[in-house]
Amino acid sequence: MAATRTGLRHALVLLAVVTACRKGAAPAESSAPASQAVASEPGAAGQDESITNTQEAGVDEGGIIKTHGEHLVVLRRGRLFSVDLGDDQLRPRSVVDVPPFRGHDAWYDEMLIHGDTIVVVGYSYHDTATEIGLFHIDDAGDLSHVDTYFLRSNDYYSSRNYASRMVGDKLVFYMPHHLGSRGLGARRRAASLPSLRGARRGDDWHRIIGDDDIVPSIDDAADTLHTLVTCDLGGADVGCRGRGVQGGQGRSFYVSGKAIYVWTAGTPSANGMPRSSLYRLPLGEGPIGALHVQGMPIDQFSFKEANDGELHVALTTEGAGEGMWSAEATQGGPAHGDLGMVSIGALGFAKWGDTVPSRAYRDLPEPQGSGTLQNRFVDDALLYGYGSGWGWAQGSAAAVSVHHVDGAWEDTTIPIVHGVDRLEALGRDAVVVGSSGDALHFTSLSLRGRPAAAGHFALDGASQGELRSHGFFYKATSDRGGMLGLPVRGAGGRGSDHLLDGSAAVMYLGVDDLQFSTLGLLHADPRSATDDRCVASCIDWYGNARPVFYRGRVFALLGYELVEGRIDEGSMHEVRRVDMLDAMGGALQRAR
Repeated sequence: MAATRTGLRHALVLLAVVTACRKGAAPAESSAPASQAVASEPGAAGQDESITNTQEAGVDEGGIIKTHGEHLVVLRRGRLFSVDLGDDQLRPRSVVDVPPFRGHDAWYDEMLIHGDTIVVVGYSYHDTATEIGLFHIDDAGDLSHVDTYFLRSNDYYSSRNYASRMVGDKLVFYMPHHLGSRGLGARRRAASLPSLRGARRGDDWHRIIGDDDIVPSIDDAADTLHTLVTCDLGGADVGCRGRGVQGGQGRSFYVSGKAIYVWTAGTPSANGMPRSSLYRLPLGEGPIGALHVQGMPIDQFSFKEANDGELHVALTTEGAGEGMWSAEATQGGPAHGDLGMVSIGALGFAKWGDTVPSRAYRDLPEPQGSGTLQNRFVDDALLYGYGSGWGWAQGSAAAVSVHHVDGAWEDTTIPIVHGVDRLEALGRDAVVVGSSGDALHFTSLSLRGRPAAAGHFALDGASQGELRSHGFFYKATSDRGGMLGLPVRGAGGRGSDHLLDGSAAVMYLGVDDLQFSTLGLLHADPRSATDDRCVASCIDWYGNARPVFYRGRVFALLGYELVEGRIDEGSMHEVRRVDMLDAMGGALQRAR
């Protein structure tokens, strides 16, 4: 698996080198409805606001920038940086290398913070395991390495999903383990089952999963052990426990505040529909549930657990799930087959191995246009449509489709003038982001009553600069108002440009009654960190640009730079910027 992922990464970089369109002129703003931008409000005293665009409230996802009191913490290219925000300043404070020793072959992708503990998650090809680095941050923002552990697994990488979550005091991972065509044979147990060890030479592997924690597949495909690993960060040591289910290699998974749902692909039935399995693994105690289902979700955004426990899942009759870049290949026409949705009640998992009845499924209209399929639940509405992926499929201008899970309105097709590259929530409403020609478009959707387009904005000479869900952030300041930020590049940019071309700019829009107003952009300095002497994790697979709204202030992460902006008279003005690598270079040299 490690060799497979390495090959895919290099192939994608080569694809970007050969086919990436060169950037044109700097983006130019087109006309937009006039409205007064609403500045973001400070968080409650003593509490950190979330600056990560997560799918579920209370379920933090591993990312590249987090908060710790008066500090921002940034993970980039194998290094952790802290930046002091106190006294209305922006000062790099500390830096530390993530690899536990020199020459370590690993990619560091995700970061979470629990109290004063920073967790860095990566995949180590040196150890063929998920790597968990623990670091301490003190009140002054100084960083120090505490320990490193290895969690045996195959590669977790997905172009859309995240391997790690923080739910309360629990560090939660999804990990796949390939078992071969014969399933979980005795010979493969010692080398395949989830195990934990320290980073010191000679440390032994210790199994974190017992035989009773593994449930057999309810399908005839059992070549992969899909595991939920939870670690308690409250104790002196990392106490981790694994629970697993056997199933097919194709999968999509979703983490709610109560459980992780793993949908695995089986073999086709007589009518060609995949005979799949759906497992529910509670985050706490309780039995694992299993159901026979049909079809395959596109990605984690195909799932929504309602407040009453009912689970809604958008499906395709074809598709391979979300592993690696499988979700990006879910394109129009025969590539995904028919679309549908299934709803499973809170008691649906009460009987092990039951079959979800046909009445729980419903057909969905085929969206107009072509490209890579995007989907997302916003409140009780499922939105979906075609757009552009990492560069393998270019979306066409068409429409976005909206379906209400309870049938409060008929299925609705809303014409728009651009592709559906990104679907995001604006509180209880939504925004569709996509390209058409040489412009990047934003269309807001009202979802209260029959869905309808509400507002529109176009940025000429621009394209989306980041595909990761964390690249977008909306800071609500009223029921239908606030501010959003999104990385952008010049016209013709591809989703893979961040792998080679450094940071995008970040654009900010005001939102007032779902109408947009342009606030401006914060740009990276092209001279910043042209040679960073990177020694590990030297490609930004999870991107490198983020909008940040924190304690009433506005920032942009732009590669190694943090830039602060301020909105005066409806326009964004740069206040200050720092280059973290340049400022902390001396500390890095001393550390080595």
